[in-house]
Amino acid sequence: MDEIILDMFQSAALGALVLVIGVFLVNHVAFFRKYCIPSAVVGGLIFSVIMLLLYEGAGVEIVFEDTFKNICMNLFFCSIGFMASVSMIKAGGKMVLIVGGLIGALIIIQNIVGMASVTLFGLEPGYGLALGSISLAGGHGTAAAYGEILVEDYGLVGADVIAVASATVGLAIAGLLGGPLARRLISKHSLKSDEVEPEEVKEKADVMNKDSLLMAMILLAICIGLGMVLDQIFTDIGVVFPSYFGGLILAIIVRNIADMKGYKLPVKEIETIGWLGLCLFLSMALMGIKLWQIAGLAGAMIATLVIQTVIIILFAYYVVFRFAGRDYEASAITAGFVGFGIGATPNAVANVEAIKKEYGPAQIATFVIPLVGGVVLDIINVTVLTITLNLL
Repeated sequence: MDEIILDMFQSAALGALVLVIGVFLVNHVAFFRKYCIPSAVVGGLIFSVIMLLLYEGAGVEIVFEDTFKNICMNLFFCSIGFMASVSMIKAGGKMVLIVGGLIGALIIIQNIVGMASVTLFGLEPGYGLALGSISLAGGHGTAAAYGEILVEDYGLVGADVIAVASATVGLAIAGLLGGPLARRLISKHSLKSDEVEPEEVKEKADVMNKDSLLMAMILLAICIGLGMVLDQIFTDIGVVFPSYFGGLILAIIVRNIADMKGYKLPVKEIETIGWLGLCLFLSMALMGIKLWQIAGLAGAMIATLVIQTVIIILFAYYVVFRFAGRDYEASAITAGFVGFGIGATPNAVANVEAIKKEYGPAQIATFVIPLVGGVVLDIINVTVLTITLNLL
């Protein structure tokens, strides 16, 4: 087996190229636009297929360095923290509570289904958590953190690999299913956006200056850096959170202190930097999928993931859409819910953005989905997992 090892800069450059290819294909292939498939998902999955062909046909594996990908992930989640002001939460409080309650219910269902499924295959119930909310609702960050805990503290050999692989599969499924599901709801119920964004508002929103961009980057860098210190403090006292959690929490604190003091932060610039991080993170995460490993996974994992996928589709289509209001905003929320319900918050945001691009603005979904996925979901998931692991 020959390896082509790419350093941080080469991996980032390839990720950017894959993203450009995805954007080109979405702009020129009606199918991708019709079903609202995000550009990063298109480019990343196509490249992962190329990786499979290289591996099987020529015995060549491309190895990526993840530093830049992790930086992009932290930039995105930290930017979400700056969007979560108390006043905004109060403004959308009811929907935040509804979607938060729904994701809490899904997390419990995922873990019950995961543990029940692996038990049928004669495996320890703990493996079911790796195929439940640890990897699906939790995503790669939670999968990596809790996968290690399952191996070191509970002796579940290979649970870390299963968790990360499941999170990878979930990432792909979330990007592929969210848009089409919302499109089906929009078509079936003849939904449309009632919001019209005036051209002058769009033009004004796009105006940014270099000083504001610099301040945005400084704020993000400080929160991410100090957030790593906060994460280490949590780790030292035995509380494990995803690597981005500390920066996200500090960003929320900074945003709300600024609001109380009447200081205006460069929110638009922070949001823009976060969106850039989101696009590159998704592209790099998906292009690194090792399909040959997934194809050789045990039957328990494949069967469980199939069941979990069916459950998220039914839950989103029949439960989330109904409780979110059965309107256009509800369809966008449903797309986002699929994103973080079986993938990750970047998936959720990308799904909502794809719906907005095709059908029009969805302001409530734009606010609620990142807030629930970036803040509420992790708090609920960590709480549920902590209780469940202590009961095993």
